[in-house]
Amino acid sequence: MERTKREDSQARDEFTEKLIQLNRTAKVVKGGRRFSFSALVVVGDRNGRVGFGFGKANDVTEAIRKSTEKAKRALVSVPLKNATVPHEVVGKYKATTVYIKPACPGSGIIAGGPVRAILECAGYTDIISKSVGSRTSVNVVRAVFDGLGKLLDAAEIAKNRGKTLKDVWS
Repeated sequence: MERTKREDSQARDEFTEKLIQLNRTAKVVKGGRRFSFSALVVVGDRNGRVGFGFGKANDVTEAIRKSTEKAKRALVSVPLKNATVPHEVVGKYKATTVYIKPACPGSGIIAGGPVRAILECAGYTDIISKSVGSRTSVNVVRAVFDGLGKLLDAAEIAKNRGKTLKDVWS
């Protein structure tokens, strides 16, 4: 029994969880108002793996737990190059556009709101970002993940072309 508790605590320590948005909705019923909650959470290992989840429940803690579980199931790998992105990328989702650019070492994460949380969880430390259009948290998160999905890794490109990494960079 102790092993499972220890393994659970190690799994929790392995990931960084950030709550991006918590929303309360009310449904009017005969006895009054019935509240339900939705949570948007980003989970990452600060080493190139990050995911997001959206959960709904009648209790705050249950909504956060559900969204965290969904985020852990939806982890994606992103390339890290000297703690920044390898190249500029644009992510789009509906009316939201997010521009992500590499930055010099020591610049820090120059991004706001949900974008900052995602990039911190992914393990980036030097990056520049700008969100344009709709500022809805869910749309911004999906736009960032669209952009991160478009990132290309040099080793992967070389492998696809059937060349060595040195041939691609020279």
